[in-house]
Amino acid sequence: MAELAMRATELVKWFGEGETKTVAVHEISFDAWFGEMLFIEGPSGSGKTTLLSLISGILRPNSGTVMVEGQDLWAMTSDRIADFRLNKVGFVFQDYHLFPRLTTVENVAIPLILKRLDWNESINEAMKYLEIVGIKDRALLPPVKLSGGEQQRVAIARAIASRPDILIFDEPTASLDGDTGRRILEFVKKNILNEKRCIIIVTHDSRIFEYADRIIKMEDGRITGIEQGGEREE
Repeated sequence: MAELAMRATELVKWFGEGETKTVAVHEISFDAWFGEMLFIEGPSGSGKTTLLSLISGILRPNSGTVMVEGQDLWAMTSDRIADFRLNKVGFVFQDYHLFPRLTTVENVAIPLILKRLDWNESINEAMKYLEIVGIKDRALLPPVKLSGGEQQRVAIARAIASRPDILIFDEPTASLDGDTGRRILEFVKKNILNEKRCIIIVTHDSRIFEYADRIIKMEDGRITGIEQGGEREE
């Protein structure tokens, strides 16, 4: 029987006050299980990215709870939340969040170095993941020398390099061609996803829906439905 990786309960997040107050997430509740690839889809502005920030320890909710492996995330101290993000979660941001003064391979090696792996070992491991996403030949270049699609690949490689328990992707294939996007998802599902790992993906990319085990549909900050994954008609 699958084990529960994460449980979000009645999450609420708003921005601003008074007349400028905007509620981005309305009482969202869902479970995510180890061994599954859970997709979250919905139109722009539906609250998907805000929800990802709430469940990954980046943005504190106004109310509600996030239980991760039986622990209340937002009851943790700031140091423990930082440790949680380093050791439990790999996050691929839609806008990459790469360090401009580092080379491509050094960007990918960051989480490995933070875990106190030897420098050479970290770089060697990072190179393996750059090869997976198809840009090993860009290893010594800084991000400014890469295209948008190449920067996205670096962010994906960095997230999967540390092999965290929970992987969270915000539009991971938006800037990639179809073959590369499918190759990344195939690799992640075959080599990273297992009975002790959970993957949560926000995407508009219908080309990768077949890799989902379940799909949460969102609109206006609310869940409007949950369906089984697999290929669907466009």
